[in-house]
Amino acid sequence: MNEFSHGGQVEKFAEELNCKLEDIIDLSSNINFLRPKINIDFNTIDISSYPTYDKLYKKIANRYNVEYENIELFNGGSSAIFTLFNHLNLNHCTIYSPAYMEYKKAAKIYNYTLDSINRFTNITRAVQQDSLVVFVNPSTPDGKYYDIEEFLLAWDKLNCTVLIDESFLDFTNLPSVTKYINKYKNLYILKSMTKFYSCAGVRCGTIISSKENINKLKQNEPMWKLSHFDSSYLQEALNDKIFLNTSKAINIKNHLLLKKVLEESKIINKIFFSDTNFILVQLEGIDAVNLQDYLKNYKILIRDCSNFDFLDNSYVRIAVKSEKYIKELKKALDNI
Repeated sequence: MNEFSHGGQVEKFAEELNCKLEDIIDLSSNINFLRPKINIDFNTIDISSYPTYDKLYKKIANRYNVEYENIELFNGGSSAIFTLFNHLNLNHCTIYSPAYMEYKKAAKIYNYTLDSINRFTNITRAVQQDSLVVFVNPSTPDGKYYDIEEFLLAWDKLNCTVLIDESFLDFTNLPSVTKYINKYKNLYILKSMTKFYSCAGVRCGTIISSKENINKLKQNEPMWKLSHFDSSYLQEALNDKIFLNTSKAINIKNHLLLKKVLEESKIINKIFFSDTNFILVQLEGIDAVNLQDYLKNYKILIRDCSNFDFLDNSYVRIAVKSEKYIKELKKALDNI
């Protein structure tokens, strides 16, 4: 696999199978399979003027219970990551791995000395002083939520700059570390709007931090980063208050259904506990490549996790999707 490849490459998969895009059952992408209600005619949006973001800033700030001045918007979560790595201009980075691959990529591009800590076997290992610490919570590709209050205290004592990625926290009712942005001066939090609101094609990521940190971050940012379309879509998505709770409830219900299907399969050696909308499993008697080849017969796409740090070709990630898709997966696994 490509070192930094990811799930959701549906077009390539459909082309390989010579079938229609809508025929693919994509269980590789961890984007919400439910969508908020969008009541907007994009043909009426005036794109002749430059975009303004005041309303979007306020809606996002309200969504995450922070002040307007505590957030900065970016053209997607990956853009936020790369911008922050460049802006901080530190020498050393510690990533609690396995983790989202873009962190490792950003560290290499901006010449950070990289240290990866295995969350599964050595999570309490000491961190180097003055390091940029990256912790994805809930984690990926396993989806586990960690109580990191004690970690934050330890990192702060070592004068570390800390980036907590909460891109999948919206799928849970678990607490955010946004309440600590004024307690720890070097704390940054990433919120990827596109995962929960099912709009990967709408590029918007949010960094939350102290007002002082955000003000410094803004100084080197361009004036316009999101289009009118991006901003309008997200504002409408955030207006759908019912979606927040109903989406969580349905994802939890389907998560349990998927877990039951996986528990009944004879090719699954281990199922990792997950708090969010995907499940990591370790295979038995078959590797990720061969399983994916077999699932092509059912037009099912899964996530081979062999390019994650500390994982190999016995690991795959399967996303929570509709009951129909989960039943198709069950049929495939039962027939293997």
